[in-house]
Amino acid sequence: MDRALEQALIARDHEEVPVGAVLLDADGAPLVRASNRPIGSKDPSAHAEILALREAAHLKDNYRLPGTVLICTLEPCIMCLGALTQARVAGLVFGARDYRSGAVVSRLSYPDDLPWLNHHFWWVEGVRADECGSLLKAFFSSRRS
Repeated sequence: MDRALEQALIARDHEEVPVGAVLLDADGAPLVRASNRPIGSKDPSAHAEILALREAAHLKDNYRLPGTVLICTLEPCIMCLGALTQARVAGLVFGARDYRSGAVVSRLSYPDDLPWLNHHFWWVEGVRADECGSLLKAFFSSRRS
């Protein structure tokens, strides 16, 4: 989660929502890392999770990433959940819940609400949740002032 938080800080410093992600390979070694960039890249799909999956797919020369684990500072949205499923990741670890649009536990109950998907992965929530959540709260608080 340290590396994912570092990426979240990079996003924040570029005035993006502070979300960071790190994808581990099947051996648990960091493969790629990414930070949110939808504003700067003018790409609504440029979430940290999506960017990490894209980069790893290019590195592996394969759109499937079996055995990988994504570590992310925020609960993924439905778009990112779909990408994780399509990439066939093995697992997900995330920090803070996203009560507005989180698609793992906050707005959906994954995988119970999505039984028709042909791939499911394990997940763990709450790793350094307070730290991840505080970073997001401070960012949005500063934008409202």
